[in-house]
Amino acid sequence: MLRVRPIHFTSRMDDWERLLTALGLVKTVNEPTWREFDAGSGRLALHFAEEGSAEDGPGEQGTARDGKTDFGVEVGDLAEFARRTNAAGVEDGTSPAALVRADHGDTCRITGEDGFGFFADKAAHGAQCADADPALAVVEVWFTPDAAAAAQTLRNIGARLRPAPDADETADFTAKNGGVLMVRPAGGAARSGLGFEYTGDLSALRDRLAAAGHRVRMTEEAYGRSLHVPNPDAADRPDNPNGATLWISAGPAAA
Repeated sequence: MLRVRPIHFTSRMDDWERLLTALGLVKTVNEPTWREFDAGSGRLALHFAEEGSAEDGPGEQGTARDGKTDFGVEVGDLAEFARRTNAAGVEDGTSPAALVRADHGDTCRITGEDGFGFFADKAAHGAQCADADPALAVVEVWFTPDAAAAAQTLRNIGARLRPAPDADETADFTAKNGGVLMVRPAGGAARSGLGFEYTGDLSALRDRLAAAGHRVRMTEEAYGRSLHVPNPDAADRPDNPNGATLWISAGPAAA
């Protein structure tokens, strides 16, 4: 199995929960410092970080707190996942998967050619919550100066390439058990990003978010429509009352 499950570190757990609930995710794990939310496709974990800590992303005075999101996936059997990933990498001469013991327990660390690393953790609970909005998918993004190598790493872990109309350096993948993984070319050090995709009525989702008290706007770009809502980690940015934004793009079926 393979499921998208990024981990977002934040001191604003309750603010994030209100937004995620309005988006249509359902809380499936509720612990003091750890909460998990299921979308119709994919899962998102919130990890508490002390306010002002490095993981909470305080930034400089007068700038938004970005928080920190770790790219990550869930799998069924760690050893088998590592074996298959490394076997798939034989053709391109890589062995990116290593079974390790991390702070949170046994896991498999994947390392891309650009040095970007992420964990594949054993899924604690398998099935997606049936009450989650089936049109919503969790999206994690791998920003990298070497998009081709990152895309190959995602193929090696079993992600399925999603056909795209443009023959550029971007690449979109789906995970068998839910969620979307994207590769986007970017300068500087490789890093991760978080977003969502919606295959239903984007206007109806906009109205639902607004009714729940969230500021939301819809944009129309060449690549399609998307919604933008304030990031809970940036709500107190003094020079921008809207703060940084999270995006919810129209999925393929809704584009």
